[in-house]
Amino acid sequence: MGDITVTAAQVHVIDPTQAEIYNGVAAEAITQGQLVYFVTTGTVGVADANASGKQQARGIALNAAGIGQAVSVLKRGRVAGFTVSAVDCGATLYLSDTAGAFGTTNGTMTVSCASVVPMSDKDKTRVVYADFSWRAQWA
Repeated sequence: MGDITVTAAQVHVIDPTQAEIYNGVAAEAITQGQLVYFVTTGTVGVADANASGKQQARGIALNAAGIGQAVSVLKRGRVAGFTVSAVDCGATLYLSDTAGAFGTTNGTMTVSCASVVPMSDKDKTRVVYADFSWRAQWA
């Protein structure tokens, strides 16, 4: 199926009291909804399964940030703003070869990041359940 579309302005955590959210400092321009990784300098950058050194994913940026600005990162929890209505519930989402994006298939480096889960509304709206590993080493 390919990359998952994100609408940055609609990215928000569902049930924030049940989520793990951490703050960091942006190493580069980051768009709300992009997948991010930890740079060796201690900052946060845009993850990319096709770029050496960026082939890891540690969370989803919950706000846009420029270089040196604060960015909130969702490590674990449900998040809206991604177009997953046509993706099967329970499907795994991966870090894509498109910088900062989820894919329904693995990129150059296989980095499993999240799953598609249903909400409890009458339409069973599908959202992303993120559960990023901070201990995994992919590269």
